[in-house]
Amino acid sequence: MPRRPKPPPPTVVLLVRHGQTPTTGEVLPGRAPGLHLADTGRAQAEAAAERIARLPKVDAVYASPLERARETAAPIARKLGLRVRTERGLNECDFGEWTGAKLKELAKLPEWRTVQRYPSGFRFPGGESFSEMQTRITGTLSRLRAEHAGQTVVCVSHADPIKAAVAAAMGTHLDLFQRIVINPCSVTTLAYGDTGPLVLGVNATDLAEVKPA
Repeated sequence: MPRRPKPPPPTVVLLVRHGQTPTTGEVLPGRAPGLHLADTGRAQAEAAAERIARLPKVDAVYASPLERARETAAPIARKLGLRVRTERGLNECDFGEWTGAKLKELAKLPEWRTVQRYPSGFRFPGGESFSEMQTRITGTLSRLRAEHAGQTVVCVSHADPIKAAVAAAMGTHLDLFQRIVINPCSVTTLAYGDTGPLVLGVNATDLAEVKPA
């Protein structure tokens, strides 16, 4: 009986949330330009770069086009001797008219309950729906998987797209994705292989294990 061919190695994607900004936890910044990392965020990015640089091999670094994501990706790429490639599919959700609003004010709106309990049915006024965001991020990761088959890539993005990618990889309904926590400069590791995705780590600050057992 002929031996079955050995399956190709998975593509490993390290999803890094950008570092802390001056408004993290207070404002819904969305895609508004001009928001840079705070001093704490820059230190977080340097620490993430140190952790990622200890991995055996990373082949590419991608980042959302927003400043805070590119500034987080820069020290990672520098440590790895790579350049940062801008990828629009990693962008933050388009919050439309809610962009720049204070979170404590948004929490008073009746729509906020829908955002938390029924996100799959919500569209930000003048912006993107959560479902569209999830389709965008999963499509982007699928394309990058094909372009980097069997390799390891870093993708610096934002909390909601990363949460949506984790939910899709786990087969979890989008309405439950708000239960996933993604902290600034944490690393979430997904492996995309022939049998489907594996979630190797979520919201991690220790990258001791990023390979499937």
